[in-house]
Amino acid sequence: DNPRHAHQRRIVAKTFTPTELAGVIESVETICTEVIDTFCEQGEVDLVEVLSQPFPLMVICDMMGVPRSELSTVLDATNIILGGGDPEFIGEGDPIEALIGAGVMLTTLMTELVEERRKNPTDDLVSKLVHNEAPEDMMQPSEIASFFILLATAGNDTTRNAISHGMDLLSKNPDQRRLWQNDVEGITGTAVDEIVRMASPVTHMRRTATKDITVSGHEFHDGDKVVMFYGAANRDPRVFENPEVFDVRRDPNPHVGFGGPGPHFCMGAHLARREVAIVFRELFRRLPDIEVSGPSVPLNTTGLPLVAGIKHLPVTFTPSAPVGS
Repeated sequence: DNPRHAHQRRIVAKTFTPTELAGVIESVETICTEVIDTFCEQGEVDLVEVLSQPFPLMVICDMMGVPRSELSTVLDATNIILGGGDPEFIGEGDPIEALIGAGVMLTTLMTELVEERRKNPTDDLVSKLVHNEAPEDMMQPSEIASFFILLATAGNDTTRNAISHGMDLLSKNPDQRRLWQNDVEGITGTAVDEIVRMASPVTHMRRTATKDITVSGHEFHDGDKVVMFYGAANRDPRVFENPEVFDVRRDPNPHVGFGGPGPHFCMGAHLARREVAIVFRELFRRLPDIEVSGPSVPLNTTGLPLVAGIKHLPVTFTPSAPVGS
């Protein structure tokens, strides 16, 4: 929260402008092609394993300058951090120790990268953060590490689950899939936002009231613990007509999947929308008959997870040749 939040966000926001993100967004298409090439000949895969997991993570790691050789390290750590205690990711050890270990792993990786970029800057985001002309806008290595953990978890896992939930929603609503697939250019924009609304990847956010206040007729007092459930807000019948209906043409769609208006609105919303849009455009183009072939497997959490995850989603399709072949 402020003033720390405002200071760090102001620094990072300079690298999340449309101009600065232009190169990253261009690379999203290339990365998507690269990822689909790895499984398009198989005909039957776990979509989470082959696409939803690696794709957004590769985008973020490339943006930060993390070597591809460290992708599995980052993936394993983020699965532990946002896995909600799922034994598949935590293992048989102590969950708290696993969580701390994952954080240390990502911090160490980023600290080493920061030192490398101080000596040998490139055009990646880490280089821009450590080579800043304004001294007051310099982030400490620990701050950059925290920012990376935020990106690698929240920025990756949310998009990952929007893709998985999106495919699952299309499977359950074949009429909506036909509409979208028959008019990709015209419907993608509204369809992506409808996936975010229905999936609501971030499940909740907790805050503490700092003063007595009345909101929507409810009295809150200084020190009260408050939890907002995004899925409930995104299905509010006072805001959305037929809120339980998945409608790829829904417009307007004032969902709060990227946070509400204000200082905490997701800086990566534009990038996330672009990633989801490109994934489905390419799936419709290259694997047009891709279908969910079994039940989705949700996270096996020990409590309410921060991100509502699908950890496995079997799909089938007619095999096709890689673009590079």
